Amino acid sequence: MEYRRFGKTNEKISVITLGGMRFKHGWNPPRNHLPAESIKNCIEITKKAFDVGINHIETAYGYMKSENLYGISLKELGVPRDQFKMMTKGAPMTGDETRALVEEQLTSLKLDFIDFYGWHGINNEERLLAAIKPGGPVEVLHRMKEEGLVRHIGFSTHAPLDIILRALNTDLFSFVNLHYYYFFQRNLAAVQLAGKKDIGVFIISPNEKGGMLWKPSVIVREDCAPMTAIQFNGRFCLEHPEITTLSMGIHELEHFPQNLSILSEEKIYTDKEQKIRGQMDGRLNEVAELCTICNECLPCPEEINIPEVLRFRNLLQAYDMEDYGKFRYNMFEGEGHWFPGNFASKCTECGDCLPRCPEKLEIPKLLFDTHNRLFDRGAWIKSKLLYLMLNIYSFIKKFVTGMGGGIR
Repeated sequence: MEYRRFGKTNEKISVITLGGMRFKHGWNPPRNHLPAESIKNCIEITKKAFDVGINHIETAYGYMKSENLYGISLKELGVPRDQFKMMTKGAPMTGDETRALVEEQLTSLKLDFIDFYGWHGINNEERLLAAIKPGGPVEVLHRMKEEGLVRHIGFSTHAPLDIILRALNTDLFSFVNLHYYYFFQRNLAAVQLAGKKDIGVFIISPNEKGGMLWKPSVIVREDCAPMTAIQFNGRFCLEHPEITTLSMGIHELEHFPQNLSILSEEKIYTDKEQKIRGQMDGRLNEVAELCTICNECLPCPEEINIPEVLRFRNLLQAYDMEDYGKFRYNMFEGEGHWFPGNFASKCTECGDCLPRCPEKLEIPKLLFDTHNRLFDRGAWIKSKLLYLMLNIYSFIKKFVTGMGGGIR
């Protein structure tokens, strides 16, 4: 296992993080009901992670059962506290909520302190301002750091680049969790700024949100050979010295070899990797009516995330990444601030975007074409129902807690 310094935290953590989002039945409420199968799954995967040298575990309050599963598993495994680092996250909106939430999370995790606490989801300006307001969540987290309950404070983000840069420039954070992959390089400036500021960089879900790389298209699989797509993308990310770790949502034992392959000692010549990169870059550059993701087309009056829609079109045209495109595209109108934007079918052909596009693309035509190729009503309904269910559960929990009770 390779270990890197996590920015100004000065902590050495493994370049592969065990992500805690996907344990069996982990998303089924209530959060404190832990089926034996879920506990067994978490113990088995966590033990294997430690055995292969992973020393960094990541979870969040929003991952339903995950914190409670880790609490039981870590206690069962009896791993000395100084041999692993725990990251969890939460999105309290006030100072008072922050202290109460962190204390609840410590109880769930059965820990005395949290190594890395991230404010979860600085995804737009409103949430950035809520997090950093005087007397607000981040200020309280810094007080809790002084008390020894939290060791380092950071944030996770799915925001546009300008919001991420603003958050980094507050100088309130020691690490950032963000998206950056071969198939999504829009946040390179944030990675570079974090490096200049010595802020640790944690990459969110490189295998899933980075392209559903465990089942790549034929084009991607063949172009990456002799590497796998997971290996190619993982090595691409770790080529950046600013990046410390990649979070892998491992929940089956067979997932370990494919993720550990990014550290394989098998000799893959640099020129071979360069050739693969050249092939992959070349396919994208040959796309007719390529969107360069400059964002000049925004804002859209119909709140369509035009650059993201056209990114999916780029990937379809260049790499035939239909499964990934459908997976991500059908999250629109179902994930709130985590993945904002309306479906491209909402385009009214108003023409606002056309004079702003430096590539002179026929944007409405491309939007409609992409929607027709990627929209899947069943997948959209499933995404919408899950988001609704989690919001209802969160509302009920807050209401019952406010009445002096609790949900078990």
